[in-house]
Formats: sequence, structure tokens, C-alpha cells
Amino acid sequence: MKSILAVVGDGTARPLLETALVLAKAFDARIVGLNTLTTEYAVVFGGEMGFSISSEVDRTLEREGHERREAARALFSAFMREHGVPVGPAAPGELSAEWREEGGRQNAVAGSLGRIFDIIAVERPEKLASLAEATLEDALFESGRPVLMTPPKAPTTIGERVSVAWNGSTETARTVALAMPFLKRAREVVVVSVEGGMTPGPTGEELSRSLALHGVTVSARHVPARGRTTGQVFLEEAKEWGADLLIKGAYTQSRLRQLIFGGATRHIIMEATMPVVLAH
Repeated sequence: MKSILAVVGDGTARPLLETALVLAKAFDARIVGLNTLTTEYAVVFGGEMGFSISSEVDRTLEREGHERREAARALFSAFMREHGVPVGPAAPGELSAEWREEGGRQNAVAGSLGRIFDIIAVERPEKLASLAEATLEDALFESGRPVLMTPPKAPTTIGERVSVAWNGSTETARTVALAMPFLKRAREVVVVSVEGGMTPGPTGEELSRSLALHGVTVSARHVPARGRTTGQVFLEEAKEWGADLLIKGAYTQSRLRQLIFGGATRHIIMEATMPVVLAH
């Protein structure tokens, strides 16, 4: 995990940067702070053709976008200076940072640019159908890279005690593979599976034995649901055990189905209080 893309939407993203820095220190990595500025026009109904571009609304949105960018840039610069992280060129393997500004929608740019990074750090969405959720989902589905969903309160450690939310699926298998740098570095890993929450595939115990071949200190637990959803069990088990990182394959069920009926991924996205590595 030598390159971290941290999506900094505005000046309120300090917990995101704090989490990214904890990760960067663990791996002597480079943090690239990304801010985007959309050039899309605002469209309002009215006018001869039934709609028109409102220049007043467009100017307002453009001004607000520049204000958010300035706040994000100032936050990034002050944060790195405060923590003694050099911003600019650095030798490989040294903790460092870089600021990057792009044009376009935040979610689309994160999904595209993120393809060349080892991991993409995004904020946990506070609500559904938000820019933060769109950014998380584009990072998941368009980058091909793992995503670190950062909590509202930054942790002091990441990846010392890791909980793997295992359901036997292809998505979770891919996430485990992408998260191997965390698993190999962890002091302890617990693979958690839930009764009634498995897809046809290997058990958590089988995954545990496979990880042990890589030198991972790992055990497995198969937990009864006891009236809880699978997502609830994964979060509660991780918290009770004292995990500082949860690894979860995203959207074994379709996004639309989870939006309508709920699902483990949807629950974790909205409720997690610890960092979560997600991939699809």
C-alpha cells in the first residue's frame, strides 16, 4: 500500500486525512489528495424549449465549487504541515504527500484516476443518494482497486487487528486478495461468517487455513445470527473483538436490491464506526 488516493471534497475532510495518514505511516506511503471541480451547467425548467441554463445559478454553483476547492486545498496543506509530512517529490518508500486538482464530477474522477493507486480513501456517506455515496460506489465499480471507507472519527491504528467479513462470495474473495498487505502485516486476523449469510462457496475455516499458508495469524468464527442481519453481526463481532479494520466484499447482491431490501454492504456503509476495506 504505497500510494493512497484521498478524495478531499471540502474543508471538512480532516477525519479522512487523519485516517489516510495512519495508513500511510503504517506502509511508508504517499498520500495524493484529490479535489475536483465540476464544469457541468445547472439546468432549470422554463424558457422556450421547456428548460434553460440559468447563468445566475451556474455562477453561484461555480463560486461555491471554487470555495470548496480553496477550503480543501488549505486543509490539506495545513494538515500535512502540522504533521510534518513533506508535500512534493520524495524518494520511494518515504512518507510523503501531493495535492492534485482535476475537473469533472468527483465520483467519476475518483473512479477513473483511482485505477493507478493501491487504495482509494473516501469518506463514509452520511446519507443515501449523496455525492459521498456516489464517490464510494464509483471508486468500487470503476477503479478495480480496493476502497478504504474512513469513519467520522479517525482511528489511532489501522490493520493491527483485522476482521474479515466472509460470506464465501467471489466479491469477498477478491477483496481478501486485494487486502493481503493488511492481512500479512496484522498481529491477528479473525475470519467471521454468519449462519444463514453464506453463498455457495468455501467456509470461513477453509479461508483461514489458506491465509495461514501466507504466515497470517488467523482464526475463524461461524456466528449465529440470533435475529440480527448479517451486516449487524459483522459490525458487532468486529467491535466486540476490538478490530481496528473490517474487510468486506461489496454488493454480493445487486446495488438496486440492497437499496430496496437492505443488505450487509448497505448496512456497513451506513453504520460502520471503524475503517472498512471494500472491493467488488
